[in-house]
Amino acid sequence: MQHPARVGADRHGSTGSPHRRPGSPHRRPGQLARVATAIAAVVGLTTLSGLGAHAADNPYERGPAPTDASIEASRGPYAVSQTTVSRPAVTGFGGGTIYYPTSTADGTFGAIAVSPGYTGTQSSIAWLGPRLASQGFVVFTIDTLTTLDQPDSRGRQLLAALDHLTQVSSVRSRVDSSRLGVMGHSMGGGGSLEAAKSRPSLRAAIPLTPWNVDKSWPEISTPTLIFGADGDTIAPVATHAEPFYSTLPSSLDRAYLELNNATHLTPISSNTTIAKYGISWLKRFIDNDVRYEQFLCPLPRPGLTIDEYRGNCPHAS
Repeated sequence: MQHPARVGADRHGSTGSPHRRPGSPHRRPGQLARVATAIAAVVGLTTLSGLGAHAADNPYERGPAPTDASIEASRGPYAVSQTTVSRPAVTGFGGGTIYYPTSTADGTFGAIAVSPGYTGTQSSIAWLGPRLASQGFVVFTIDTLTTLDQPDSRGRQLLAALDHLTQVSSVRSRVDSSRLGVMGHSMGGGGSLEAAKSRPSLRAAIPLTPWNVDKSWPEISTPTLIFGADGDTIAPVATHAEPFYSTLPSSLDRAYLELNNATHLTPISSNTTIAKYGISWLKRFIDNDVRYEQFLCPLPRPGLTIDEYRGNCPHAS
């Protein structure tokens, strides 16, 4: 069912054209050259101080300025390494794989734990690991204790995985423990809502075609982007993704993206639309990187891959 999107207002500035005052003195070429040099120096100093101020305002900004091409690419600017975490070595979840930027030059990174869905293993969401990590995140794709675990259990396991990642993992020194998020597919998506409900300090949650018996989420205070699929017959959007979204607090930074010509299993394969808007959401709220706001506001319009998009703009967080 189509729903009208709420579009954030565009703000446009105006520019004026400088005019030479009548009777202003004529300058000789040598004077003009000196004036031009002085102006260039002032502009250069202003630009440098502006960049420094921007970096000081947001010490979590990572990577070059984004473009549509850069966030739609199968890999971002960071080379990625990975390490396996065995099931016997952990408590509270089933182990998994950590993907992380190889370089330490930029300092620490925000981190995301990702859960598979009912009967699924981490292999079903493995594509998200290197794709997100290459954009400047540490990503932990996990196995659950059993493949039949329900969403509330998967939510606890996502939090256990984040605790392992930040406290005892071999890459804990690369992670900023104050900038964490969760993702999940199907029951794992329902689990990401459970995790956000239980731990309000999370910076972002992204449920992918989520399933949960709980349909109401007014307790959540974590910025949440929900992906639904127009052809989902396992977790139909009318009884899952849409009520999940509509019951989130209206004051919350929230969004609902319904994938066009998609099914419940669309998120288990590499998907450019999920990656593009997922990366933008994680960057915007885990890294507080307003350079990614342009991809979220104004609200994306329906098209070949988006059946519908709802959300609040501009974002307040």
